[in-house]
Parts: sequence; structure tokens; C-alpha cells
Amino acid sequence: MSHRKRPPLALSTGALAVCAALACGDGSAPKTGPVKTAEHKSEAKAEKKKARPVPSAAQLLDASKKYFAPLPARAESPANPITPEKVALGRQLYYDTRLSKNQDLSCNSCHKLDDFGVDHEPTSPGHKGQRGERNTPTVYNAAAHFAQFWDGRAATIEDQALKPITNPVEMALEGDAAIVRVVKSIPGYVDAFKAAYPAEADPITTTTIAQAIGAFERGLMTPGPFDDFLGGNMTALNSDALRGLELFIELNCVSCHTGPTLGGTMYQKLGSVKPYTTADEGRFKITGKPEDKFVFKVPGLRNAAKTAPYLHDGSAKTLGDALAVMAEYQLAKGKLDDEETTYLTAFLDSLTGRIDAAYTAKPELPPSGPDTPKADPS
Repeated sequence: MSHRKRPPLALSTGALAVCAALACGDGSAPKTGPVKTAEHKSEAKAEKKKARPVPSAAQLLDASKKYFAPLPARAESPANPITPEKVALGRQLYYDTRLSKNQDLSCNSCHKLDDFGVDHEPTSPGHKGQRGERNTPTVYNAAAHFAQFWDGRAATIEDQALKPITNPVEMALEGDAAIVRVVKSIPGYVDAFKAAYPAEADPITTTTIAQAIGAFERGLMTPGPFDDFLGGNMTALNSDALRGLELFIELNCVSCHTGPTLGGTMYQKLGSVKPYTTADEGRFKITGKPEDKFVFKVPGLRNAAKTAPYLHDGSAKTLGDALAVMAEYQLAKGKLDDEETTYLTAFLDSLTGRIDAAYTAKPELPPSGPDTPKADPS
């Protein structure tokens, strides 16, 4: 979210009569009547929370089209044309634990496809239980982002695919050559790569392995109620979600969380209106530029209600925690009241998408060959 404040939408109306309803003074003598108990005050407060009117869905849809777009069926790439053969290979590789040193971890270990692409850990356990310093982002819809990793060190999902496999804290294979050696040692993969890359004299390379995983991940899209709304279904969002969407735009969250994935389109400093304490210097580690200190890729908000914990270090345990941090450190407003949190949460709930269970189901993996490396726990 940004600290820049946007004027309220024209379609929003205020509850200006609240002052009168709560007895603004008129100089007259106090009127007799029942004493206002704590229960009465609580009821009055509850009524006040309901004051924000439900916006017009049609007007809100017009406003939303300036900032958002429906998810594509898949994130196409001219550099990696998607074919059924590549997708099938990528699905197998995604689930194959033989691509880790101790053969106990796969891409799916941290990016669980049956749980919205995350493992719900602040940081994920890797080889020998080691943990990195950053939270594992969801793999769903990530191929539509402009860069990968919190610090953007990979430009595409293909550039990202092999880095966790050779990271000594994660899957810990010792270099790209080890990846190729494992895949070539499995006869079923040898045949499948020949079918997927018939024009290549050597079809199993780091490039083709990354392309296969990327082709599969480019289909991991999760359209949901918000896409139905953007497509013209005026009843796709409930009244609280409509209020939350209106508020999301009013607060100028759209200055960062925009596009089909509501994020993943830019970098932003964490602590743009108030310093945020974190040992992780973010993108500065990649660029060495002082202006990149504490700058991270803006995460996409698709499935945000299902991907706790939040932030680069997983320190925000709940969605409410994350909203509070954004309000305090990214918005001039500084704090959300309970009503605003309720409505924003309802809107984020509408970003929970539909997972294609058939597309993401674990496939049968080809058996190891005589030269396939054994598990190495060292």
C-alpha cells in the first residue's frame, strides 16, 4: 500500500447524521431518560460500524477497471511456448524429491499445490532442517509477476526454477551439473525430454529443465469471485467485499497493488511513511544501491486470505496483522479501525481463487535408473 492519499470515490457517501444521532450539544438542559449502560454504548458503536453504505456495484466495477484486470488462463511467454509435453514434464519435476540432495524435498514441499502454494511457515525448512531468512511466497499466479523472489533477483519463473534446487539451505544439489546428472539418470525423463524437445541434439539441459518447470507453473492460475466481478457479474461480491474494494481504492492501496495479480508489478520500500525495523535489507543485497535498502517486490494479493503468515520474514501471523502493518508503515492514515479491517478482509477474501485439482494433482514419477544418485543426508 502507498502513503499517497487518494480522494474518496464519488460513489462513496458519508454518514453525516451520526453527529446528531450521538447527541451533539445544543446548549439546552440535559434530558431525562434511561441511563446509557455499557451495553447501550456497545450497541450504538455497532450501529456506527454499519454506517458505511454499500456502494453501487456497477459504479465500482467501472472504477476497478482502471486498476485491475482478470487473471489470464495462463501466463504466456514467447521465450517458452507452452506445450502439453513440457507441462507434463514440469509437473513431474515439480513433485520429484530426487532433485534434492537428501531426496526428501521437492518444489511442492514449500509451495504446496493443495494448500494455495505455501507451507504456512514463517520461513521454510530446507536441507537438514535449515531455514532461510525469507517467507516462501505462493507459486500460484507468480508467473504473471514482473520478477521473482522478494528481491527480484530472477526475471522470470524459468530463471527462478532451478535456484532453490541448488541453494545449499534449500534443496542443496551441488550446482546445475548435478541437476542435469539426476534427470539424465532417469530413463523415463530421457524419453520424455526427447518427445518435448525433438529438435534438440541434447534435450536435457538446465535450460530445458527450467522451461519445463516454468511451462507447468505458467498454468497455475486461480481465478475467483473477483474475476467474476471484473467480468460483469454484479452479484459476485457480497456487500462487505464491495465496501472493502471501495476502501481499497480510496486508501490508494492501488498505487502498489494493481494489475491481474494485485501486486507483483513493482518494488516498494517497506516503511515508506514510517521506518520499519528489519535486518533484511531487501533489494539492496542485489543492487548495492542505497536507495534499494528495505525495498522488496510488492507481493500479489491473490489468495492472500489463505497464505499466512505474511511479509518477507513471515512476521505478520494473520491477515489482520498484515493489514495493520501496511496501515502503519505504508499509509499516511496510520491505523485502520475495526470496520475498515472487516471490509478490507472481506475484499481480500474475494481474491481467493479456484484451484484446478486435476492440473495440480501429483503425477506418477518415472522410476530411478541404475545411475541415479542415492539420497545424501550430509
